[in-house]
Amino acid sequence: MKTVLLTGSQGFIGSYISQELLSHNYRVIGIDNYSKYGRVKRKHDNHKNFLLIEHDLSKSFPDVNGDILIAGAAMIGGISYFHKYAYDLLATNERITANTFDYAIKKTMKVIAISSSMVFENATEWPTKEEHKCFPPYSTYGFQKLSLEYFCKGAYEQYGLDYTIVRPFNCVGTGEEPSGEIESVGNISMVLSHVVPDLIIRSLSLSKNDRLPILGDGNQIRHYTNGKDIATGIRLAMEKGRRTDYNISSKDATSVIALASMIWNKIHGNEPAFDHNAPFNYDVQLRSPDVTKAYDELGFEAKISLDESIDEVIQYIKEKNNELVNYNTIYKNK
Repeated sequence: MKTVLLTGSQGFIGSYISQELLSHNYRVIGIDNYSKYGRVKRKHDNHKNFLLIEHDLSKSFPDVNGDILIAGAAMIGGISYFHKYAYDLLATNERITANTFDYAIKKTMKVIAISSSMVFENATEWPTKEEHKCFPPYSTYGFQKLSLEYFCKGAYEQYGLDYTIVRPFNCVGTGEEPSGEIESVGNISMVLSHVVPDLIIRSLSLSKNDRLPILGDGNQIRHYTNGKDIATGIRLAMEKGRRTDYNISSKDATSVIALASMIWNKIHGNEPAFDHNAPFNYDVQLRSPDVTKAYDELGFEAKISLDESIDEVIQYIKEKNNELVNYNTIYKNK
């Protein structure tokens, strides 16, 4: 039984990765400081092969042994979060990255680096292949994720450290919790920063004849990928990946307006009318990956449809209504 060190194990994507690894006979040592959601409870917490070390990786890396290291810990949030914490996203995540790679070099431990689709913020070719060269991201979050990829390359060039880079695209699923801060989009207050649960909660808070607020014209294109599929892709990259990078994503493109219509129709049974709020600077209009490389080299293909993912998140939010969201007080026009 191999031991995987997983940083950010208690986060949104991290919890999916933990469950995926444990279900495939790995021992997992999670490292997290609960900085995003507070002391959340996760399905994997009491698994016999899971151990959590509570630790702030921006300060140091704990002295613990493993066979491979998945670097997933980072400050992360929604679009308004990129603006509000522009410096902290860069500085804190760089400290986490440096401490993580220092330890991996010391232990000669292969790193699976969880990057982001935001490195393609300024892509000019779609579907975007891994080797596409584009202008660096404007957002400090995207730039720091690009820096993470260069940490991999630099550590290999100087120390021979093995690595594989994975870029998840638009994770969808259950398990996102309130971060303790309310973000704002236009005249709408947000507790959850990812678009799918946010649109679900907005839709649940409104009547069928109300107008649904969205960012911009709604023509932004994304590839929404279930967290279980992303976790499978990361495990396969860990097991089969070369010293290269992989887009981990659904192959299906969906506009925000189509997504919002799907959600509204499931909840209210009619087509929505929209209020269009001004978009943020980093609201990229088209983010569409080429997934051929992950399929050919890893055997990865996203299996869970967006329709299934939406049903899953709607049910989760309804079940969490009392403790997660008070629709009538949080989601309202200012």
